[in-house]
Amino acid sequence: MTNLDLNLLLALDALLTEGSVTGAARRLGLSASAMSRTLARLRSMTGDPLLVRAGGGLVPTPRAITMRQQVRDVARDARTLLGPQASEVDLATLERTFVVQANEGFIALFAASLVARVLQAAPRVQLRFVPRPVKDAVSLREGRVDLEIGVLGNSGPEVRTRSIFRDRFIGVARTGHPLLTGPVTPASYAACQHVVASRKAVPEGPIDQALADLGLRRTIVAVVAGFPDAISIARGSDAIAQVPGSLVRAGLPSAVAQVEGLSIFELPFIVPEIVVSAMWHPRLDAEPAHRWLRETFITVCQDALAG
Repeated sequence: MTNLDLNLLLALDALLTEGSVTGAARRLGLSASAMSRTLARLRSMTGDPLLVRAGGGLVPTPRAITMRQQVRDVARDARTLLGPQASEVDLATLERTFVVQANEGFIALFAASLVARVLQAAPRVQLRFVPRPVKDAVSLREGRVDLEIGVLGNSGPEVRTRSIFRDRFIGVARTGHPLLTGPVTPASYAACQHVVASRKAVPEGPIDQALADLGLRRTIVAVVAGFPDAISIARGSDAIAQVPGSLVRAGLPSAVAQVEGLSIFELPFIVPEIVVSAMWHPRLDAEPAHRWLRETFITVCQDALAG
């Protein structure tokens, strides 16, 4: 097998199909003498004449007749496997489960629209949303996740990325909170009690850095896993929370602006923007079905926020 040459397989397919050295040579764009030498190699490898003289032409041997269809099938499969991939995918017949890793805020905002758009085009596709517990490339690299959505973290250098949208933090507090009785200043903001959303239960982040740059420090009284829990605590207590502004801009029933008993305010200092990106492993970069999936995600998210 160390001397296996797939070109011999393609040549054998042409010879058995054409039944002629000249015809096989023309089929593969070779000279007749080159095809004759190839036939000699095939005879040596198989231990069978394959094609023998009969009058003015060639006829296949019994073994050649029995192997003709198998050779044709294997040659076709080899061309499919080693040739360029089709650039289009038949979405109507596509049967596949895509695993998408995203946090609960993204799912709450966009999952319904994403599922509707995907099922409209590809009714046999299943989207499986899973939590995004850490920022690394392991799930993508091992093939357990097809697409990851979120803020870039410690992703591997090979991971492909594309920005979907930019977001920013806003403040939320219960309606009637003392903080909102006058202008919100960095000092009055820092003096409040705070609830922080962090998947890794890390209380300090960009808000604390922005306050530290102003010589201020806040008091964090609770740390929760996601923004919905932070919103719930802010609505029912004197603690205030910070959430992505997309929760408001999306205009969904669960958006902050629609929650009774909760008020929104701008943070009184500059905080770096949140860049939400799509991430995938390069082995899926050129695959038509995956390309369609990520383009659909990007389009749906951008359309939802633009509207």
